[in-house]
Amino acid sequence: MTNYKPSPKRYDEMKYRRCGQSGIKLPLVSLGLWHNFGSNDSYDNARGMVQTAFDLGITHFDLANNYGPIPGSAEENFGKILRQDFNSHRDEMIISTKAGYHMWNGPYGDGGSKKYLVASLEQSLKRLNLDYVDIFYHHRPDDDTPVEESMQALDLLVRQGKVLYVGLSNYKPTEAKLAIDVLHELGTPCLIHQPNYSMLDRWIEDELIAMMDKEGVGIITFSPLQKGLLTDRYLKGIPEDSRMASDSIFLNRDELTKSLQIKLNALDEIANGRGQTLAQMALAWNLRNPRITSVLVGASRKSQIEDSARAIENLEFTVQELEIIDDILL
Repeated sequence: MTNYKPSPKRYDEMKYRRCGQSGIKLPLVSLGLWHNFGSNDSYDNARGMVQTAFDLGITHFDLANNYGPIPGSAEENFGKILRQDFNSHRDEMIISTKAGYHMWNGPYGDGGSKKYLVASLEQSLKRLNLDYVDIFYHHRPDDDTPVEESMQALDLLVRQGKVLYVGLSNYKPTEAKLAIDVLHELGTPCLIHQPNYSMLDRWIEDELIAMMDKEGVGIITFSPLQKGLLTDRYLKGIPEDSRMASDSIFLNRDELTKSLQIKLNALDEIANGRGQTLAQMALAWNLRNPRITSVLVGASRKSQIEDSARAIENLEFTVQELEIIDDILL
């Protein structure tokens, strides 16, 4: 049993965008469970963050088979949260997961083979205690597996009723176009692409955004805050309790150069002038392009989710603001 009762006003403030040419709308801000939802983290904190997100109208929760640590534990914890708090709200949620990175020993626990993708989803559904997921991604291209085989696996899982929509993640433009074409031929269109994108990493602007628009595929970006650099966390250096100070494999000290710190402080000044935190402006900048369906944010506490959700209150940038931002970043 649960004492949690979702806010009756949860859909009043959040905004939603249609995903590609589908009938699905995603919240502009989605919650990613890559970090802080695993077996090494506080379950009560994770549960509170999911509740907070849902109360803010965040209906999309993004996982992968290897999220933890330990791998798989984020799905297990989220499945437990679903059973405790959201049994009667499953149809209000978009739940996504992925497969593509190493999960178990031997030649079938990694990559893009049909064997691996089908087995991985079966394991994910058991951990989540679900009959189906809304979106299933191939997490990365696999040079050792023909793209046709990987896409046939996604198509098979849709036809089996275990997946409603399929997506791609970490695919470069050429790889994505081939996969999208194969899925189209199979009769299972690609719903969404999940690339990394931020003020500090703008590679998708060269080709990928226009391609997804032409193909009718939505885009949900991960790492829009560049692993936390685009927040007020590192404006004055490296805090002792930060991820960077812990020598995390995901963020090391060498990334915070003096040049970058100057840029971050200049961006922070613009954010202050807009009435936003640096993180809120970074998310708004990501969403300034209507081709971006949603941004994936991570969080270690509820207040960070609340802060991120407020980014949608000001998505408009003047031409002058964008020019100044470009000057800072270039």
